[in-house]
Amino acid sequence: MSAPVTPEITTTECRQCGLRIAGLNGRYACGACGWVNSWREGSNTLPSAEDDPDYPGPEPDRPRA
Repeated sequence: MSAPVTPEITTTECRQCGLRIAGLNGRYACGACGWVNSWREGSNTLPSAEDDPDYPGPEPDRPRA
């Protein structure tokens, strides 16, 4: 498990309505019009599920019907 990264608050102009919006690490969602940018546009790598402290582990193999 990697060490947690403190998120950086970033701002930009909404590409759909022009409102000034804030996001975390370059990932945005506009509350006025609903526009969101792609998760790939962020400024850092997203953590994996295994990095989440609440991750329950892999699902057990299920028998096939």
